[in-house]
Amino acid sequence: MSLLPRTAEEFSSAEYWERFFKKRGEKAFEWYGDYNKLCGVLHKYIKPRDKVLVVGCGNSELSEQLYDVGYRHLTNIDISETVVNHMNQKNAKQRPDLTFQTVDATQTPYEDGSYQAALDKGTLDAMASQEEGALAGRMLAEVGRVLGIGGRYVCVTLAQESVIKLAVEHFIQVGWAVRLHCLADPESQEVSSFALPVFVLVCTKFRQPMPMPILEMCQGEDGAPVRLPVVADLLSVVRERQAYAMLRQRLRTGTDATSTPSLTLCHAPTGRPRYTLTVQDCPPGAKVPRANHFAIFIVPQGRETDWLYGLAEGRGQLAASANFRRLVVVAMHREQEYTDMQAVQSELSPMVMELAPPGMPANQKVPFLSVGGELGWREVVSHGTSDLSGQYSVEDVRGEDGQLYRRLVFLGNDGLVQSESRLTNPAAAAASSQKNKKSRRKAKLSAPPPMTTPSQTPGGALEVDKGYLCCAHHRVMVAGLAMLGVGNDHNKDVSVLLVGLGGGGLPQFLRDFVPGARVEVVEQDPAVLEVAQGWFGFTPDDRLTVTLGDGLERINNIEREGGHQYDVIMFDVDSKDPSLGMSCPPPAFVETAFLERVGKLLTPRGVFMLNLVCRDSALKKSVLDRVRGVFPRVLSRGIEGEVNEVLLCSRGTGETGVQPSLLKAGKTLQGALGMNSSRTAICIPQIDITELLEDLKVA
Repeated sequence: MSLLPRTAEEFSSAEYWERFFKKRGEKAFEWYGDYNKLCGVLHKYIKPRDKVLVVGCGNSELSEQLYDVGYRHLTNIDISETVVNHMNQKNAKQRPDLTFQTVDATQTPYEDGSYQAALDKGTLDAMASQEEGALAGRMLAEVGRVLGIGGRYVCVTLAQESVIKLAVEHFIQVGWAVRLHCLADPESQEVSSFALPVFVLVCTKFRQPMPMPILEMCQGEDGAPVRLPVVADLLSVVRERQAYAMLRQRLRTGTDATSTPSLTLCHAPTGRPRYTLTVQDCPPGAKVPRANHFAIFIVPQGRETDWLYGLAEGRGQLAASANFRRLVVVAMHREQEYTDMQAVQSELSPMVMELAPPGMPANQKVPFLSVGGELGWREVVSHGTSDLSGQYSVEDVRGEDGQLYRRLVFLGNDGLVQSESRLTNPAAAAASSQKNKKSRRKAKLSAPPPMTTPSQTPGGALEVDKGYLCCAHHRVMVAGLAMLGVGNDHNKDVSVLLVGLGGGGLPQFLRDFVPGARVEVVEQDPAVLEVAQGWFGFTPDDRLTVTLGDGLERINNIEREGGHQYDVIMFDVDSKDPSLGMSCPPPAFVETAFLERVGKLLTPRGVFMLNLVCRDSALKKSVLDRVRGVFPRVLSRGIEGEVNEVLLCSRGTGETGVQPSLLKAGKTLQGALGMNSSRTAICIPQIDITELLEDLKVA
């Protein structure tokens, strides 16, 4: 290791290379692969009859090996006099026509257009860090001068981003065609080999500059070239290949259950993400059958955000159930087409086999696992960009229960499913409603049969089922209305302030099914309101209104103006900063002073409901302490398989815990739901209030 440069700048130092070669002696140091690895791509672009300038030859054996297979017009130059003398002495008898000269590659003595090819193995990498790239720029200009029309600059490089950007932009500006080959060797098992892949940059000189840039990427020496529009796209592909090679090297050397690395595979023609692979190793000491080395699990389309597949804890449970030394969990991306499971397996097999654990037999069969052998189903029905939340997608998916669901997904937040609603066929629901009119209670809690018809655009065959709340925390919030005594004659009217609209499922349910409910929703993002109205059946009226604006400001203004109170205030608003450890609500919503304002806006019987999503245990304890400091009575209910916890808070100091009176009020609420649903007669509220209340605990 003492022979390696201590800093990147040392690559470009003549003094360093003098010391390097004196210390190295006669042992050739093949930085970026030997002749056997490079010969395929070199023979493709450099012909034996070509006059070739080898830039920065060092003591590499590459020129000797090219000479031995018929390349007799090689001129090797290097700034190190030591290495030039050594290489001339070494080859004087055996290769008399192979010449080595002490020449500065930035100012050579050769005539314009006198060479058909220039071969560079690592020299560009060495020079690019010097003088902020100016030294390498002069070398590239000199190469361009000595090459004739049709000549090629063939550069073997590790493709550090600044280096490859410098070279590619240089040749694009002078109208050359640029092609980059990635020569990552998936078969190499040598621990001492470079983890990073080797690239070969091929730049071709034309008589007239190209009117449009030609940028191409090839996988392997014979891979079909993929045309890329801009340099940034080429750099992105290079980064992906380098990240993949580093990951592959890491996975080949051992297993690590504490780390779950992932990578994204892109569709070659378009460059769009196609698969995301996450590696899950079994923990040490796990009893895994000897033959269970490696398996691939295909996540059904539209299910990648489910707890079992989308979170590390869920994937750990999935891997434990599969019981393999290593499980690769594969998620398919939206707006990509997948024919069938066999096609997916064929497409993935060459790549995923490179991620096999160390010690797996070469002939080992690797199973592809899935749910029922199916790929699942997803259709993107709309997409757009919000100024506040970034890109979003509205998509219909088939759930585990066979039902169709519509989701609002924020693409910039790890594919966060912001809202979800179940779809229904109104005609079929109406027929079922007439048939089961006498068994309303039973129908209330039963799921409809699986749907087989794909979703339609607004106004089509399928509509949002407004009587079904997909989000469990929304159902808990509805059940919390029992704390008000909703359904009793003397408590007829219910005023609700909800911060956070989402798809509008919760406020629409409250308006349609809770007697006397008047709901005001505060939503900061106009794009979310547009999506809720256009795709999720959200329909404001005089009893369901929306205020566009910041929830903090709205509550502060109401409290400052005075004269208005609410029976229920709900916070179901996400944070835009995922680094805080609390994704719902934003921290400002649970500061003590603000919670006190919320308390002042509640009627004497009022309830404050908070959807809390916090992974940081210390931060969560702090939030709970602040909430309990303002509200003497706090009940909570966690959501199974989720981080969410719903807090139901009141200023009442009488009853503690879940008293029989609350369960009784829940039964009254259950009976009252639906009495106010004249506008949506075919929808039946599907919720079990008693079950939800029984699981409450004192926070």
